[in-house]
Amino acid sequence: MFSPFEYATKTCDAMMKTYPAEKLPPEGYFHYHQGVFLSGMLNTYKKCKEEKYFQYIKDWIDSIIQEDGSIPTLREYMLDDIQPAILLFDVMERSDDKRYAIALERLMDVVRRWPCNPLGGYWHKMHHVNEMWLDGLYMIGPLQAQYAHYIGDSLYLDNAINQAILMYEKMQQKDTKLLPHAWEYYRRIGWADPKTGFSSEIWGRALSWYAVAMLDILEFTPEAYERRGKLIEIEKEILEAILKYQDKATGMWYQVVDKADAEDNWLESSCSALFAYAMAKAVRMGICEEKHLDAAKKAFRGIIEHSVKIEGDDIKIGDICVGTSVCDYDGYIKRPTSINDLHGIGAFLLMCAELS
Repeated sequence: MFSPFEYATKTCDAMMKTYPAEKLPPEGYFHYHQGVFLSGMLNTYKKCKEEKYFQYIKDWIDSIIQEDGSIPTLREYMLDDIQPAILLFDVMERSDDKRYAIALERLMDVVRRWPCNPLGGYWHKMHHVNEMWLDGLYMIGPLQAQYAHYIGDSLYLDNAINQAILMYEKMQQKDTKLLPHAWEYYRRIGWADPKTGFSSEIWGRALSWYAVAMLDILEFTPEAYERRGKLIEIEKEILEAILKYQDKATGMWYQVVDKADAEDNWLESSCSALFAYAMAKAVRMGICEEKHLDAAKKAFRGIIEHSVKIEGDDIKIGDICVGTSVCDYDGYIKRPTSINDLHGIGAFLLMCAELS
């Protein structure tokens, strides 16, 4: 078994060999599939300082953002297409090209105009009226927090933290302490429980996005910020609850987190990697105890043994759930899996870089 650092660089090299930067799927679009993968590559770059990784990230951005700062393929109706803006800050630090700042402002203008439910919670997509999905916090929460730091305006940090706390207060299950995939304010949509508005299942990747996003927000939350303590309290509670559902044999987590005993449930690699990343990062930030780092290392070993194959210079990461809408148990369980889907590659890189 290689070290986490070695797995990170091998994975970056293999993916660069597979995809020229401009060909990353979905090709030509500014989308979180590329965003999470390149975020993992960026964290790897920060560990090793291999310029080829930073250049690859910049090459992808340059293939999408035009000379005037526009993004012709941007789909302004989904938060998923805003997330890669998080990559622009590092590129702007090393470039005088004004188009990156122009693009960032255009993307933030989309965020500023985003519709909310009556409590101020962001709709997940323009056609998901009054629906809050946990995924959404990862898509724009860290971006808002870093943008607040960038321009010196705490309003954007306030908005990010509002979303995290609202999700916690309105979505947390009393028995498991976990949060389901989604919540709908008016309880009118088919998947929403008529009493709580909850969707029915704890989908692993959605909950792991939430845990990761809060830590990424905290990185740009000043020590003196009034609600910093509340966000830390939520993160600790969520990670402590997640720990109870870690598979004892493999160290991984299941597609539907709290139903490990269900015969058709299965171990999913992307949520396992993101939970491991969150736990290791929370320990580094002084939020969680060493037992969480132990759990993260166990998850890393389990993912390597259960879901990763190396063939020469190629690496294959499997057991990655493809994207999904909100659904019932049967829907999550029957979702296809893929090999080297950027969801899972990005999650794997984030974990490996954090454990390096």
